Amino acid sequence: MGMASMNSTGESSLRICVFDLRRGQNEGQELDKILFFYPPDVSFSTQLSVIGLSEGLITFTRLFSPEAACEVIEAERHSHVFHEAEPDIWMVMVVEKNKEIEAIWRVGALQKVLKEVHSLFVMFHGSVRSLLDKEPSGGLIRSHLYPFITDYLNDLSVGKKLQLPSFRETLKERGTVQMLTLARDAALEVQSLVGVLDSCAGTVRCHSVILFHDLLVSTTLSPDDTVDLFTFSVMRLTSNALSSGTSSWSYLRKGSSLSQTSSRSTSAQLLGSSVPLPSRNGNDAGRVIRPLQHNKWSKGKDGFLITDIWGKDVTPTIWLQLTQERVHLVVYQHKCLTLVLLVPTEAIVNGELDISFVKHQVIENASAKILKVEEKLSKGWGGENAYHVSGYRYLLVDNDMEVSRASPSGKVATLAKETLLAVNKLRETVDTEKSRTKQEKDMEICIRAKNNAWAIARITRGKELYMALEKASDTLLDATDSVQSFSNRYCNGTFSMD
Repeated sequence: MGMASMNSTGESSLRICVFDLRRGQNEGQELDKILFFYPPDVSFSTQLSVIGLSEGLITFTRLFSPEAACEVIEAERHSHVFHEAEPDIWMVMVVEKNKEIEAIWRVGALQKVLKEVHSLFVMFHGSVRSLLDKEPSGGLIRSHLYPFITDYLNDLSVGKKLQLPSFRETLKERGTVQMLTLARDAALEVQSLVGVLDSCAGTVRCHSVILFHDLLVSTTLSPDDTVDLFTFSVMRLTSNALSSGTSSWSYLRKGSSLSQTSSRSTSAQLLGSSVPLPSRNGNDAGRVIRPLQHNKWSKGKDGFLITDIWGKDVTPTIWLQLTQERVHLVVYQHKCLTLVLLVPTEAIVNGELDISFVKHQVIENASAKILKVEEKLSKGWGGENAYHVSGYRYLLVDNDMEVSRASPSGKVATLAKETLLAVNKLRETVDTEKSRTKQEKDMEICIRAKNNAWAIARITRGKELYMALEKASDTLLDATDSVQSFSNRYCNGTFSMD
């Protein structure tokens, strides 16, 4: 299945916590620092023990590296993975080491899980610190974090087990978008459609994101905002997500609820108040928005997606990182083409326009262009294996643009375990080198697997290429020649060593 299984009811297989170093420093107030803990039904003494150890490790490592945040501590029985999501707001994942071969993971991949859930949370609710500032007792932030992260973890669960990214997912890159390559005529049609969408709110400019299946076609957002909205769209909004009732990502699967009753009860104990708390993202003052709930989106007769997550007849809203602007989320879908229109809420509040007017403008002015774009993209669509390159299993990452492209999952699944383990080790080596130098540097690393396959990485100017070659008779020179050929043909020579 490509995932490392963690029994969600196990005593110590997996712990995830969010805490604030600025809180709970006085005796008797230690619980104040706990903002989230998974599993939610463990005792407070256990929670404080895990967080106390994490806090101690952070403090200790700062003595030697005050400018660099602690990233991972490897103990005999556990891996402690750290992410400082915001200043003094820490997310920590404690994973039990397992002798099972499927439970081999890469620390960088686990960090990406923590980073992703935080980025999605901020997109919907704003920063953790802003909610703490709004309601200093911590009740407001806990009432949002507990259901949000629980819903996110449900995507990683199969039955009662959480499926963390394992070595089988090493040729994937979470936290990036996957783009559709467009022919020139299709690109011109898309550009024309984007121009119409931008003007659907009259004098108020709208941003837009367009997807075809689960690939990005166009965006007018910053890279960070694009990644967040793309991630959510693939999880809940695209035609694949709606038809399957779950995320179409191979490493995200719908599972049973993860102790939601316990989550609510533990959260209530920590809140210390039964008074309804206001939500920053929604009109119902006593309502906590849960945007990652499953099966809450559907396609209306007019082609627009509808949901009652934000309330009946309430248009969803999100926050843009770059501009700190709150916008309405208006989603239109035609077959496998998904259009996400972002309308500034300020314009609605000021009475300059309303959402029904924007929807009418989309149908009135953009329908013909939407049909034409969908037709052109469908004709040029190569299916799930569109980006397969015979003889290669690869991952391309552009860190500046936050874009990746990889061999199809089905093709990667044909690789031997030994090959995937070698690629996983290769990526760990690159992660370690990048963390150590803290600056971009060109590098090439080659690893020979036990089955004589080659795992090769080339890093240059913010771009990364990882490749697995299983032709056992290949020498190192043969393997590097193959990488060179791939770079020249598919990457405009970016990774060529000439």
